Amino acid sequence: MRFLHSMIRVRDLDAALHFFCELLGLKEVRRIDNPQGRFTLVFLETGADGDHAQVELTHNWDESQPYTGGRNFGHLAYAVKDIYATCARLQAGGVTIVRPPRDGNMAFVRSPDQISVELLQDGPALAPQEPWISMANTGSW
Repeated sequence: MRFLHSMIRVRDLDAALHFFCELLGLKEVRRIDNPQGRFTLVFLETGADGDHAQVELTHNWDESQPYTGGRNFGHLAYAVKDIYATCARLQAGGVTIVRPPRDGNMAFVRSPDQISVELLQDGPALAPQEPWISMANTGSW
């Protein structure tokens, strides 16, 4: 058995792609447009050697309301080379760091569709540093 993908529904595909690809650094590897079913599927990968697990973004064209939580989905998690640099890049892109990496090891952010994304330092935790040490949590993750 091997892990294939996790699927999340997104209301604004462009905003979701900006978050996951431009800010977080994932790569689009496949896209399926289904005009008859009125949906688009976009598959994303990290691009790291040997890592073929994917996130499937499902965009239902006619969805006019934001998706709510409670679809039995917790969060996506990614190991990052430098949690501080990753959080700084996301924050500069307008993303709220809902759980800052105060410990140099873990942070949480949310996608435009409010999907929790956990960021974990790849390897040992980095030494705690500002502004992250003093930053309070914002919202929930």
